[in-house]
Amino acid sequence: MELTARAFWLASPGHGEIRDVTLNEPAEDEVLVRTLYSGVSRGTETLVFRGGVPENQHASMRAPFQDGDFPAPVKYGYLSVGQVEEGPAHLLGRTVFCLYPHQTRYVVPASAVTVVPESVPASRAVLAGTVETAVNALWDATPLIGDRIAVVGGGMVGCSVAALLARFPGVRVQLVDADPARGDIARALGVDFALPEDAEGERDLVVHASATEAGLDLSLGLLAHEGTVIELSWYGDRRIALPLGEAFHSRRLTLRSSQVGSVSSSARAGRTYADRLALALDLLAEPAFDALITGECSFGELPDVMGKLASGSIPALCHRVAYEEV
Repeated sequence: MELTARAFWLASPGHGEIRDVTLNEPAEDEVLVRTLYSGVSRGTETLVFRGGVPENQHASMRAPFQDGDFPAPVKYGYLSVGQVEEGPAHLLGRTVFCLYPHQTRYVVPASAVTVVPESVPASRAVLAGTVETAVNALWDATPLIGDRIAVVGGGMVGCSVAALLARFPGVRVQLVDADPARGDIARALGVDFALPEDAEGERDLVVHASATEAGLDLSLGLLAHEGTVIELSWYGDRRIALPLGEAFHSRRLTLRSSQVGSVSSSARAGRTYADRLALALDLLAEPAFDALITGECSFGELPDVMGKLASGSIPALCHRVAYEEV
């Protein structure tokens, strides 16, 4: 019997659609996964939806199982949780996470899936890719006990970083965002909250994730002497200006990028991509992470919902997509 599935495609910038796809029968070292949930990584995926990936970044921005090319048509996404229907005995019936686009079923190498711990609900496991980014950022940032830290930008990544920092002993964490509603999420994560004008300065470390010029400017201004900003924002095709005059040099400030495409060199020797993802899934046993999932739709609604997420008419951190049996 021919294996079929349905997939979300960006047909052209600003226009998504559901397409039928044909799957190959899984080989001996492959798995057939039936999707339970996927997540929309709002910042990156809405940038892709708008056609905003710069031409010189087309190769580096490719998702692991992407079909098509930027700007469109393209099948893009990387937060998928499903159940293994066919495959090796040790994976059969297991709930797994995979960096796969929004699709009802798919066939991938068995090595491409990571088993979701029993302590983590499938509905929460869609956050694994984002928490993995936060883990890598904190490996880059190397926070110390007692550090005064701000996280500027209360999106998916910023909130994930704040949630992990809340577990560090003696660390004082403040989440900074222009949206007062992020205060409720901060409290659920166990960290302080401030609007930009009320943010506390003299921070040893600032993690910036707002993807705005104003946010990065604020982040530099919040630093103590010899403080560091870890830059997690992806600006796509936008150019931004930085205040690198003024006190940037006299205060010996550091601005450092962090990107999940490489395992941080600050991690323990030998840590692999698989180790990092497995750690992220283990960390998701904490129920506080549920605060990051702020909306849900069915798979069939995704073309309309993606447009609304891109326009901002649906405010969201992680928007979860629920799949029905097909």
